[in-house]
Amino acid sequence: MARKIIIDCDPGIDDSLAIMLALSMPDQIELLGITIAAGNSPVEMGYQNALKVLDFMGRLDVPVFMGADRPLRREFINALDTHGSDGLGESFLPETDPAKYVRQERSALEFMAETLRREPASLIALGPMTNIAMLAQKHPDAFDNIEELVSMGGSFRSHGNCSPVAEYNYWCDPDAASIVYEEMDRRKRLISMVGLDVTRRIVLTPDLLAYFKRLDHRIGGFIEKITGFYLDFHWEWEHLIGCVINDPLAVACFADKDLCRGFTSYVQIETGGISIGQSVVDSMHFYRHSPNALVMTEVDTLAFFRLFFSSLLGVDKSELDLLPQLIRTDSRTIDD
Repeated sequence: MARKIIIDCDPGIDDSLAIMLALSMPDQIELLGITIAAGNSPVEMGYQNALKVLDFMGRLDVPVFMGADRPLRREFINALDTHGSDGLGESFLPETDPAKYVRQERSALEFMAETLRREPASLIALGPMTNIAMLAQKHPDAFDNIEELVSMGGSFRSHGNCSPVAEYNYWCDPDAASIVYEEMDRRKRLISMVGLDVTRRIVLTPDLLAYFKRLDHRIGGFIEKITGFYLDFHWEWEHLIGCVINDPLAVACFADKDLCRGFTSYVQIETGGISIGQSVVDSMHFYRHSPNALVMTEVDTLAFFRLFFSSLLGVDKSELDLLPQLIRTDSRTIDD
């Protein structure tokens, strides 16, 4: 039976791929709505990018809601240097025809609160957790109805991607991330931290893109169009042939609990100073504090790409006979 989810995101190239994956798994996921926060792109741009992806997927029935346009306290710093001036790899896709969708009047916060009060659902957070922190502060009864909270964010042993120690989503709004982890701790709940330790193993290479296009030129061509800028960025800054697609792994881990493994720990998010945004993982149980997170440290890369390809293409995993060869030869990352 499909589980009900809300995706909170900041599209963003990899956010877009994650939305595509979620929509391609109807047996596991029922997407109730998409909420947008400022992050990779400004909130209005993220809103329009979500609509572009939904339009491509033929799913403009999924409502999109604009949320926070800035972090709770710190200055907003976007990631358009990574995602391109349009937030979608400078693909410059046309704006979605307003006649094809209903522009929502409710805010992301209102939608989350009303939906969660009506029925329990899970949240998959793919961007800064500003909207979710505001939900915890202003609507704690609705926050209590979150069945599962998965966050693409943070890192344990892997280095950061916007500072030596910090992953972008938590660095962009560290106060929000800190509030959410504290609220989960207060409720004795676990947040699934799908951080850079595992997402850096999910590298979309030119060979994988070519294979995708051979199997489905339409979908593969769309992915190629929005990831070209991303590939160039990774080569320039990390000398990586391919691009790390972080966010789809969070969706995949939600749907398939065997994809990632980790350990439970108490986690705090640094909100100031040189280490702002760092996820401080008490792996040695120094504080003797009960855990508030499941910190993912291992991922089955081949199993992920089998899920990603088979879901988006609508084919059986057994038909993807070239994937083991492509993953084995091309999935190295800068941590290797």
